[in-house]
Amino acid sequence: MNDALTPPAELVSPADAPKVVPFTVAHRGLSAHAPENTLSAVRAAHQAGCSWVELDVQLLGDGTPVIWHDNGVRRCSDSRGKLAKLDLKRAQSLDVGRWFSSEFAGERMATLEDMLRLINELDMGLNLELKVNRGRDAQALVAAALPMTLAALPSERLVVSSFSLSALASARAHEPDPDRLRLGLLFEKIPRDWLQEARRFKAYSLHVDWRKLKESRAREVKAAGYRLFCYTANDPVAFSRQWDWGVDAVISDDPTLYEHHLPGAVPPQSDETPT
Repeated sequence: MNDALTPPAELVSPADAPKVVPFTVAHRGLSAHAPENTLSAVRAAHQAGCSWVELDVQLLGDGTPVIWHDNGVRRCSDSRGKLAKLDLKRAQSLDVGRWFSSEFAGERMATLEDMLRLINELDMGLNLELKVNRGRDAQALVAAALPMTLAALPSERLVVSSFSLSALASARAHEPDPDRLRLGLLFEKIPRDWLQEARRFKAYSLHVDWRKLKESRAREVKAAGYRLFCYTANDPVAFSRQWDWGVDAVISDDPTLYEHHLPGAVPPQSDETPT
């Protein structure tokens, strides 16, 4: 982990607004500086001053919910194969850190239970994405992951999101109260029927690819009273105009990049002496 990272004050939400997700959320943990979706990535995010992280959850073949993004393990481990073919013992025998850096050699795949414990220890907020890859059962994922997540975290420190309408429907059926379960609708591009879907799921927020967001749509979402999050933006200068559109939070691989590029942030002072 990069020890030079220091916690900029602008990365956390005001103390008088505890239910507001901060301007920046660390994507899969601090994934620019640690292997994504790992305990180390969350610890790195916390050390860098991030108060919220975004993580993916899906099921192993034995039904254990784990923090993992891909359908397989090849990209982020020392092995290959489908996640659905692994049980917990085999999954936790994989090295999921060395691919990123030798500094993280020996990192093990995190179970949802272990991750929730860490999130609580660090008093962080969590945007948990229900990741339903091809051929996987959305209802089984919700049944395994959602009850323990709701039991572990208070509503003000949790947003559950998904691209899967089946997962969202199952989640809302499990917890009908939108104040107890804040649901986020994930889109690449916000569709024309977004408001119908938001009302259907009693959504809290919409999450969209920042490169595909249009100003008119952003203002519609905000006028309707929904939170608007953008992923995965790592260029704070290019992203800057979207704050003016009403975007509430950016999900970034490295939120520290935004230290001087947030609404109300003070620009860095020049070291040059005026002549």
